Amino acid sequence: MKGRIARIIAVAVTGSVLAVAGAGSASADGKGTSSTEAAGHQVVQLRDDLTKAAYAGDVAGTQRSLGQLSPLLGDLATSDRYSIQSDARQTAATANDQAQQTTRILTDPAQAGSVPQLPAVPSLPDLPAPLDKVNNLVKSLLLNVTSLALSLLPGGVPALPVPNDLPVPAAPGV
Repeated sequence: MKGRIARIIAVAVTGSVLAVAGAGSASADGKGTSSTEAAGHQVVQLRDDLTKAAYAGDVAGTQRSLGQLSPLLGDLATSDRYSIQSDARQTAATANDQAQQTTRILTDPAQAGSVPQLPAVPSLPDLPAPLDKVNNLVKSLLLNVTSLALSLLPGGVPALPVPNDLPVPAAPGV
């Protein structure tokens, strides 16, 4: 009888230890914690808002979306509040820099020359005027934010809500 009770207690203790260890490893890989997943869902929503505003040519809406996205990206890049891997933190930092550069150019278009040129992103259609001056910057930002969301959410993320009626540029020839 005593041996049976001891085995039950041992099984319960072992189960508890495994549960705690599993939770620790889930938060170490950046997935599984409720605050990290909530941040991932927020990143996706803000990414979609930015995409819709930018592809509509809505400068004020784009600035508003960037204003909401930047603090979250900064927090993901620097805060201990979220349990994410270092490469995801770096992606958040890069995306935050791109968001801030875009905001600066949209506020003062004369600053467009001070931002380093980014390579073209042929997988996304070009932005309409007047946002075409930040075309590659916004498209790179959207790809970085999508990559960040993929690292935060275990089930994947929806595709970018890019309007279907925009022409997609041809891929550069090899």
